[in-house]
Amino acid sequence: MIQNLSEFKNGKILLVDKPWGWTSFSIVKKIRSFILHATTIKKENFKIGHAGTLDPFATGLLIVLTGKYTKKVNEIQNYKKVYTGIIKLGCETLSLDSETEEYNFSSISHITPQLIKKISKKFLGEIDQYPPYFSALKTKGKRFYEYARKGIKIVRKSRRVKIYKFHILKIGIPYIKFFIECGKGTYIRSIAQDFGKSLQSGAYILSLRRERIGNFSMSCSSIELEISKEFPCYLLD
Repeated sequence: MIQNLSEFKNGKILLVDKPWGWTSFSIVKKIRSFILHATTIKKENFKIGHAGTLDPFATGLLIVLTGKYTKKVNEIQNYKKVYTGIIKLGCETLSLDSETEEYNFSSISHITPQLIKKISKKFLGEIDQYPPYFSALKTKGKRFYEYARKGIKIVRKSRRVKIYKFHILKIGIPYIKFFIECGKGTYIRSIAQDFGKSLQSGAYILSLRRERIGNFSMSCSSIELEISKEFPCYLLD
């Protein structure tokens, strides 16, 4: 445990291995509460935030910044990100992940490992994608997911993102395990949906883990902070 918790007021970088089901906001809230209760830092004088949202269904690296390091949010968000995950073919979900039920089942009898590997090459470089309806982007003052939960369709604009690497690690149809390195603003759920369309099939993200942001990964960890039994949290040395 860090000896002087008041150092968090000046600025620290925390690496959290976010578990399934937690929102990024709830992780930050938990850490904030722990620090404020363990120190004499006043609530109004303490800055804390995360450097890039992870969806509730996703796991892995979440960078939490305190004090002066909160000014690095934009810088860190511009770093390349690495994810591993599993795409399921043959159906879709409204959220494009495992948070909502499967529907719109489609045939996958025509899909082969060779076709999967061929199609994967189309997802390299700069590509255009539409953000999911279930996302935290805003339009007319409300989050996309607020409209989606009410069944209201909104007009989305495509966004250009960059994919540096996209490797198929294992194929066991209908499941595809993958590795992807991408730039800022990339929605992996949209990658899965578009990948399925290219295969003439439905598809969604069954599981997703963020492995790295820039040079940050869980292997960078040095001092474990006993903030919660529900998620590992480490102080970057």
